[in-house]
Order: sequence, then C-alpha cells, then structure tokens
Amino acid sequence: MNKLRCLFLALSATTVSVLFANTNDSLPKEGNPIIKDKFTADPAALVYKDTVFLYTGHDVAPKGRASYEMHEWLCYSSTDMVTWKEHPSPLNVKAFAWAKDDAWASQVIEKDGKFYWYVAISHGSIHGKAIGVAVSNSPTGPFIDAIGKALITNDMTTDTKISWDDIDPCVFIDDDGQAYLFWGNTICYYAKLKPNMIELDGPINKLSLPNFTEAPWVHKRKGWYYLSYSYQFPEKTVYAMSKSITGPWQFKGIINELAGNSNTNHHAIIDFKGRSYFVYHTGALAADAGSFHRSVCIDDLYYNKDGTIKRIIMTTEGVKAVK
Repeated sequence: MNKLRCLFLALSATTVSVLFANTNDSLPKEGNPIIKDKFTADPAALVYKDTVFLYTGHDVAPKGRASYEMHEWLCYSSTDMVTWKEHPSPLNVKAFAWAKDDAWASQVIEKDGKFYWYVAISHGSIHGKAIGVAVSNSPTGPFIDAIGKALITNDMTTDTKISWDDIDPCVFIDDDGQAYLFWGNTICYYAKLKPNMIELDGPINKLSLPNFTEAPWVHKRKGWYYLSYSYQFPEKTVYAMSKSITGPWQFKGIINELAGNSNTNHHAIIDFKGRSYFVYHTGALAADAGSFHRSVCIDDLYYNKDGTIKRIIMTTEGVKAVK
C-alpha cells in the first residue's frame, strides 16, 4: 500500500509539474518595461532610416530616496521594437559647462544629417531650469554642446514664478522645413527655430491648453497636428488636434491613464514600419518610490477613422516584433 501511495504521489507531482510548465510556456512574455537592468525615464524616440532610437533619462536615486537624481541620458536602438541595443551614454550633464546638474527630459531630432539633442537641465548661474542643445553627426553620439550657453533660461519666461517652467523640450519640423520648439510646466510655450536649429527665430508664444502640466509632444498625421501632454497631477496624458501648428487647438481628451505608481506620465508617439506606437514610463520595476525609479514601456497606438486617438491599453506584454 505504501509503495502504491508513493507511486501515486510521484505521478501526481509529475503531472502537476507538467501542467504548470505547459501553462507557463503558453503565457505571454512580458515585454514591458522594455529595459529591465536600469531605470529609464522621460522617453523620446526618433525614427531614422530603418531604426528607432530611444533616448531616456536615467533615474539613479538610492533606494528609499524619494527625489530625482539624474546625471546622464541613455540611448537604445531597435529595428523591430522588441530587441533593444544599448549604446554607451552619449551625453552627460558635464557636457554643458554652464549647467549644474539634473539630466531631465529631452528629445533628439535630425536635420540635414546632424542630430540635435534638446535637454532640460539646471543652470549653473541663472536660477532655475534651462534648455540646452547638443549636436552630433551620429544618432548614437557622442554629442557636444552646440551653443556653449543655454537656449532658454528661466528669466526669459516670467509668466509663472516657479523655477521649473522651462523643461521638457519637444522639437517638431513641419513639412515646409520650419522647426518649432515646444516646452514648459504649467504653461506651454512655443517658438520658431532658425534653420541652424540652435537659435530662436522670433518671440516666445504661449498656448492655452486645459490643465497643462508638462511634457508636450507634437506629431502630424494626414493633415492633422497633434499636441499631446501631461495633464493634472498625478499625471494622465491627453491631446489636442489642430489644422495649424500654431492652433487653435481643440482638446480631445485622455490618451493614457495614470501610469501605475509613477506620478509623472511622460511619452512619445512615433510611426514605424506601418504601425503607431506610444512610448511612456511607469514605476513598474520600482521596489519603492516609483515616481523616482521609472521604466520605459511601449504599447500600440490606434486611430479612429476621424483621426482621433483611441485610449492606450497599458500592457505587460508590450508590442510584437515588426519586420
């Protein structure tokens, strides 16, 4: 009897193991967050030729510290949206001699074979955040300071008294070649850029957008301009549409809900190989203080027939590889 019981238990254990193994094999693999060996934040993405280049901040605050600690920007690339190659950090706050610290949100854009990296950073002698520009002949760098001074400083925008309203730069180049810089916190600013991409070409303007917090992103599709941004706090992502880059902008509503345990909700929107993607961050990998230990995720983005954007479904599976 004992032998039979032992045999039964052994067979049962084997059966259970096989069942669980088969079940686990059939479960979808977790693609989000896409980078799991370090914390990445404030994503921006550039499609160049047949490759997507992902640029992020790097959260390095020690465990238990609920504050932003960021000193460099990171760069990854992919040809299928699933397999990501890490490149050596192409830009550090030390590249800007006039700056103090804080490698906050940024964006890279290409023009005439050169790559311009617009960054939010703390100024060394002018109180508050500033926007600098670095340049390179390669999307993976290395990048150097393109001006030797800040493009935007806190004393150039005096509509709000906060010292961090000059952050989250986004650059959009229209079909006619005109480049625009968007940025801000609590107020959304924009200005034209000269063809050299390192000087303003005219005055700084303001946009009236409902509950604008920060992180503007501008893209264009089928004659429509889209301005998406972080909204309220904790942040959701919303968007507006216009037939003109200068507006008027019609508010359309939420794209992305609260990003888990991260108070911020920073994003990029790109098209690649016939599909649209929403790139964002969450606190998914954080053991604590998710708002300060963020990780980049990617999910599919879909449009309705009238051009409006469907709400993002945040997933752990992420996106499928494209050829």
